[in-house]
Amino acid sequence: MIIHPLPPAPEPTGLGRLPVARWFLFVGTIAGIAFVAGVTVILVMSARTMELSPPPEIAAQLTRLNVTLIVVFAVLLACGIGLAFIVRHAVLNPIERLTAQVRTVAGGDFDHVLHVDRPAELAELAGHVDSMRGRIVAAWRVATDQSEELRRSNGELEQFAYVASHDLQEPLRKVASFTQMLEQRYGTQLDDRAKQYIHYAVDGAKRMQLLINDLLDFSRVGRVTSEKTSVESGAALDAALENLSATIEDTGATVSRDALPRVTGNRMQLTQLFQNLVENAVKFRAEEPPRIHIGAERSGDMWEFSCSDNGIGVESKYADRIFLIFQRLHPRDVYPGTGIGLALCRKIVEYHGGRLWLDGDAEGRGTTFRWTLPVAGG
Repeated sequence: MIIHPLPPAPEPTGLGRLPVARWFLFVGTIAGIAFVAGVTVILVMSARTMELSPPPEIAAQLTRLNVTLIVVFAVLLACGIGLAFIVRHAVLNPIERLTAQVRTVAGGDFDHVLHVDRPAELAELAGHVDSMRGRIVAAWRVATDQSEELRRSNGELEQFAYVASHDLQEPLRKVASFTQMLEQRYGTQLDDRAKQYIHYAVDGAKRMQLLINDLLDFSRVGRVTSEKTSVESGAALDAALENLSATIEDTGATVSRDALPRVTGNRMQLTQLFQNLVENAVKFRAEEPPRIHIGAERSGDMWEFSCSDNGIGVESKYADRIFLIFQRLHPRDVYPGTGIGLALCRKIVEYHGGRLWLDGDAEGRGTTFRWTLPVAGG
């Protein structure tokens, strides 16, 4: 399997820039020079001693000493040559083979097996590295298969979104409109229970249309929207408030804000994020008119936003549940909706690389949501 080559390894520094083979050659050369120099000095000293015509006993001892030294030097020379041969063939050659194999793998051929026979320590190291290579390749293949499956699933999801936005909504519109026409034309002939049944049918069709629209919005996040750009979050909030102007006016809500920054994101999705949060604050209001405040403060390479209100609040034990799709804390007849709004908000924030949470430590009554968005140009 060929994968993109790995980046080059960092350059060694200091004495590490010299390869191991050259270190052995350097040390061996120094040892050889020292050995030859030692042999030469001893032989010269022995020859000069013999020139002094020592007594026969001393001369015989010197002769035996010279023979012994020659034998020792010969043995040491043979050991040195043998050690050099062992180091070359048992250490340096396997290291060179393993290095070449690792370079092949680093070049992108991740199916290339790493293996050396000797020495035992290097063979064990090669075995462990090859096991890691095998696991990486297996994980890569699984990820590739999952990616292909995800692409196929996304294609089917887009097809479903098209069907849901056209083929499913048309029958629902017909059910609602013809049921209403039935009530208008034959209303005088229907009793109160029949009219109630018609109301249930129309209400169910309209709620199904709303649910389909919300599901489509949820499925489109990160797939069919434009690219992220530098966005004025204040402008996104203005667009959201404009969309909610009638609701805000009817409820007497007041929306205040801090100076809002530029962030990296998608203008349409950020507008939808602000709209859902402000609409939630208006919907779950207490007896007094809603007061909503949008704040923002810098936190490293992210902006931390907040949306605070004076509504009925949310208990901290539901801090995770409220972000799950179709999860509701109140009956539909008390607070209408599909239960997708906060799940959609979290998905939008996570698509932008941030996170959304309920601030359980906020002071005062009401609810405070906090979320992060990346700094523009960060």
